[in-house]
Amino acid sequence: MSATGVMATLSPSMDIQVSSNFERLLFEMNKRDGAATSAQMTRFRESKQLAVDAATFGEWIRPVFRGQRCSDVDTLEKIAEVHRRHGVLVDPHTAVGLVATDACAAPDEPVVTLATAHPAKFADAVAQATGVRPSLPAHMADLFERPEHTTQLPNDLVAVQRFVASATTAR
Repeated sequence: MSATGVMATLSPSMDIQVSSNFERLLFEMNKRDGAATSAQMTRFRESKQLAVDAATFGEWIRPVFRGQRCSDVDTLEKIAEVHRRHGVLVDPHTAVGLVATDACAAPDEPVVTLATAHPAKFADAVAQATGVRPSLPAHMADLFERPEHTTQLPNDLVAVQRFVASATTAR
């Protein structure tokens, strides 16, 4: 694996170089050896390269993962197809997952796909693909008319912890 520049797509949550759970994956692959994982991540941060030996790849990665990529055009086509065939609007992230499923799943393999976001969060992309601009869910219909509340806190961990504790227990 190598880290390169980020390319913006219709699926911004996928426009990342190293996912937040990547280090956890390495930790498990390294048989929960924290020192080995830390050294591997340090080398990766420094060199922007990560290699896994063939035996580990064959034993650990290949049986668990399948990978696929798709373009924004593929994403828009999948959003349109799902809408046309099923009358359902899906967000770009879900569409990417569906494109990958089409490419990677065996024809007789059962697949469950969970939508990853509400299509209204990506209204422009969904409208571009389908001609339908998704509405916010009823409980959020007035979201942009609601008052906005902000609280400024000092750059202090304890102050932030106290604020979060008081704000979440007051509900």
